[in-house]
Amino acid sequence: MALLALRIGHHLGLPVPRDLRRRRSRRRSLVVASGAVKAAPRDGGDAAVVWFKHDLRVDDHPGLAAAAAAEPRRPVVPLYVFDRRILAGYSDTMLELLLFALEDLKMVLKSQESDLLIGLGNAEDVVLKFVNEVQAGLVYTEEEVEYRVRNVLASVESSLSNASFTWGNAPELVVWSASLYDYKNPRELLTSHNKFLKEKLPMITPLAAAPLPALNVEIETGSLPTLEELKGFLKESRTSEDNWVHLKSTSAKSILRKTLSQIKVKIGAASSDSDGGEDITAYYGTSGRKIQNSMFASESSIQVRGGTEITSDALAAYLKYLEGTGKANWQELHDKVRLTETRDGASFCILFGPALQLGVISRRRVYHEAIQYERDRNAGFISPFGYSTPTVTAAVDAICSMEWYWLLALKSQVCSEGNYPVKIWRWKGHLIQYTSVGHEGPSVLLVHGFGASLQHFRDNVGAIADQGCRVWAVTLLGFGKSEKPNINYSELLWSELLRDFIVDVVREPVHLVGNSIGGYICAITAGVWPSLARSLILLNTAGSVVPSYSFIPLSEEGQSSWFSRLQARLLLLFLRSRAGGILKEYYPTRTKRVDKSLMDEIIRAVSSNHTGMKDPLTKSESFVSMLRTHYSKVHIRELDAGHAPHDEVPDEVNSLLCEWIKDWR
Repeated sequence: MALLALRIGHHLGLPVPRDLRRRRSRRRSLVVASGAVKAAPRDGGDAAVVWFKHDLRVDDHPGLAAAAAAEPRRPVVPLYVFDRRILAGYSDTMLELLLFALEDLKMVLKSQESDLLIGLGNAEDVVLKFVNEVQAGLVYTEEEVEYRVRNVLASVESSLSNASFTWGNAPELVVWSASLYDYKNPRELLTSHNKFLKEKLPMITPLAAAPLPALNVEIETGSLPTLEELKGFLKESRTSEDNWVHLKSTSAKSILRKTLSQIKVKIGAASSDSDGGEDITAYYGTSGRKIQNSMFASESSIQVRGGTEITSDALAAYLKYLEGTGKANWQELHDKVRLTETRDGASFCILFGPALQLGVISRRRVYHEAIQYERDRNAGFISPFGYSTPTVTAAVDAICSMEWYWLLALKSQVCSEGNYPVKIWRWKGHLIQYTSVGHEGPSVLLVHGFGASLQHFRDNVGAIADQGCRVWAVTLLGFGKSEKPNINYSELLWSELLRDFIVDVVREPVHLVGNSIGGYICAITAGVWPSLARSLILLNTAGSVVPSYSFIPLSEEGQSSWFSRLQARLLLLFLRSRAGGILKEYYPTRTKRVDKSLMDEIIRAVSSNHTGMKDPLTKSESFVSMLRTHYSKVHIRELDAGHAPHDEVPDEVNSLLCEWIKDWR
């Protein structure tokens, strides 16, 4: 085995309340519900505040329905807070889609003689202000799994608990969820997907929109900001730790294309978006012109915009794709389906992902509509052999996958698994698992290899933190218990994930440590954004290291041909049949630490050149010799281990890592 370390840069209508559930929490009062919620009458204020976050709808909204049904004459006060911590990581496109959704929600509420109150600032301050103004006895809000937003919820609870109220006790915080499955306790959920499916938990029917009482309170409702005003507000609220946010505005592919063109390297004409797929917006130009009655913000947009009504219409058009249409806006959506179907079923997540993230439509509403359409097509029959249209298949598969990983994330937050706390970060709408240990010292980011997850570093995280470091380990998208969306995976996609994780979560430059494909991704990240990396440490890295050669293929030409797809499928079938043997060979000490479910297209991102004196993947001696000959600034340490030295000889690796970081300082 060889350990490589490199310095980079200077720094380098409510049914019965059967779904009512209570669980212990640090919150003073908490109710978790997957279906209908009914809050019992209580002493205190008369009003109920419904605090919207990622649930921008009135349809299938258990919290709103419970608030309206609690007491017939109780004022229901809808509230949205622009909190920078909740909006952290939103792109300009997502901010624009958020404003579209809020505008629609406000309009729908006004049609019922209600309104949406708007606040800007820290949620704990804004919620407390409105609770005082309307004398609220209840605050309803949706359950969250993302670590940062859960901290915001805790701050709101603390603010309410510590304040005094002239009308009585502190308001009760009621937390709800709209789960697709009727489960009893998240702690009892199985972590094996196959076993979970065999349980066949009952599905919950979505709730109809509840009628709301008129909002007869004298209060300043506030107005929605423009996109530029919102961007200005978020920019003003940044701290010195947010100095690298601007790095997220340019994709890795754009930077590489510019760099390679400067050294006159010929690249392909096709371009790709930041998700590693084809730049489909190029087909529609970049004028940004608004289209009348369109389901999209502009002709170049590929995400459905607006509120529940527009999204529901878009979903109907998507499901009926094979039927054709005479409607202009449906035809436009069908054109976008063909454009975004870069792999089977990928169009659904691209078109509807932001709407689901913002909650303008619930996951169980999408599932219900897709299954209902399937029944309508087949005289009420659902075949056990699959669905009759690819769009129904794509929608159902995506929703069930999203729901499964949301439940896994929820379970990881309510009960501890392993030696270190698992946290959730939302990246481009997808749930990413990570852990962090240590409160001071230089930051170290550990990135796992092929088929593994953050658990592969369980013998390293604490030991490195004990030596005065802040240590982070992340499970890459598509691996372990991080979400596995149906998208095109690539090395540049993962490098942008690491970039955004450093910018949004760590918020300072890190020592990048990567094993196998994780080393390859770390190397790309450090090379493209050197200001984010203090140093680069590679543990038997994947990828080729070739002197004086700087070509990374940027063209996807030919990838979509039927022959290429057939080759990829045959290769994937072979890998799946050999998964157990491959993982046992590469990770011989504790194979239970590795995720044995291999994902599509990962092979395209991996080259077969690795280091390691006993690594079964490569000729270690020649690789190390080449590095020593051509790279004088690389520090090499040879260990008596195989492909995963941090797992096989963790004490030795931990000592070397800490020594390197100490010397670097």
